[in-house]
Amino acid sequence: MKQRVITAVIALAIFIPILLLGGIWLEIAAAALAMVGVFEIYIMRKRIIVSIDFLITILGTLSLAVPLNFYKGWLPNGFNRLDIFYIFVVLLLMVTVFSKNKFNFEDASVSVITMAYVGIGFHYLASVRNSAGGLGLLMFALIVVWSTDIGAYSFGRKIGKHKLWPAISPNKTWEGTIAGVICALVLAGVYMIFVPQKYSMINMLIIALVLSAFGQIGDLIESAYKRFYKVKDSGNILPGHGGILDRFDSMLIVLPMLHIFGLV
Repeated sequence: MKQRVITAVIALAIFIPILLLGGIWLEIAAAALAMVGVFEIYIMRKRIIVSIDFLITILGTLSLAVPLNFYKGWLPNGFNRLDIFYIFVVLLLMVTVFSKNKFNFEDASVSVITMAYVGIGFHYLASVRNSAGGLGLLMFALIVVWSTDIGAYSFGRKIGKHKLWPAISPNKTWEGTIAGVICALVLAGVYMIFVPQKYSMINMLIIALVLSAFGQIGDLIESAYKRFYKVKDSGNILPGHGGILDRFDSMLIVLPMLHIFGLV
């Protein structure tokens, strides 16, 4: 517990100033976090880090993680970041040929999913913050995710009896899941009294409900691939807390949804 507290204090002392500053500082931080996320997935897969496919996966992830204005002024007409991303997909497929299937089609598929999952997720960490009213919106998302996690964990331990999805996450319960959503709605409602958002209170509460549910799905997604790779944590960069993906599993799903809802 002491280690967890120390790590949390240090991490927040670094993260909060960057979050408040926003701009290029958060864009750099988001890109760095994306690279660490790719590293963690490769370690879980027991893939070689010093390899051409790792380099391509890192670059492909960054092609999605960087801000949209990164590409302005130097790409040919009609080109966009999806075209750049597709080039990296093709390069991964070429590696399957030149490696004689030592790096095979399934490996390439995992790398492509990694690029999209990690790259797009961390792209919206900076994109949300750097949008108009972005700090308030990002805090709204963080409050929804954190209150869901705390509510689900606290109430799940005390009153949880019915397992949610034991094959993937044995400790999660339906009672905890529902309590997490309720906590998110209550705290999101209180937050919006003081920090009004783009839409009306009722619409934002509906969005909070969806974000809370999908945040928990993001948690289950990470549990699924960690169980598949037979690891407890995605990494150990945060002593007592696991890896970067352990801390951002819900946000990687929730942040892009803010764009889907038209908030960014």
